[in-house]
Amino acid sequence: MTCSGSPQQDHILAIDDEAGFLTFLKVALECEGYRVHLATSPNEAITFYRERWRDIRVVILDYLMPQMSGDVVFDELQRSNPDVRVVLLTTCDESTAEKLFHKGLCGYLQKPFDLQDLAQKVRDAIHAPGPAAAASPASV
Repeated sequence: MTCSGSPQQDHILAIDDEAGFLTFLKVALECEGYRVHLATSPNEAITFYRERWRDIRVVILDYLMPQMSGDVVFDELQRSNPDVRVVLLTTCDESTAEKLFHKGLCGYLQKPFDLQDLAQKVRDAIHAPGPAAAASPASV
């Protein structure tokens, strides 16, 4: 993996119950110049986001987690910040993401995914006009 080393320093919160996968995300996104915060527990992530939502530009959210599904986590994040920018990672079919696009989801990736696609989804989410103008499932 070649790191671009760009000094963006936007903060990303990655939420997934698999610690190894989170470490992989952290390394990949730090290579893109982001500061990455990790949470293996949805409750831990919600608490962290409530405290730091002004710093977090994008949340990368796994959909299937044992303690709480991604749609419930997304709702909780929106309670802290209705304009939260979330990129969903899932092994579920596209209809799962479609439901969340109506709530303001900024993007989604089907696991497994390409690292360049992940980096592009994060950039798109950062530069999106906001959840009111979020991408439709057709543009994903």
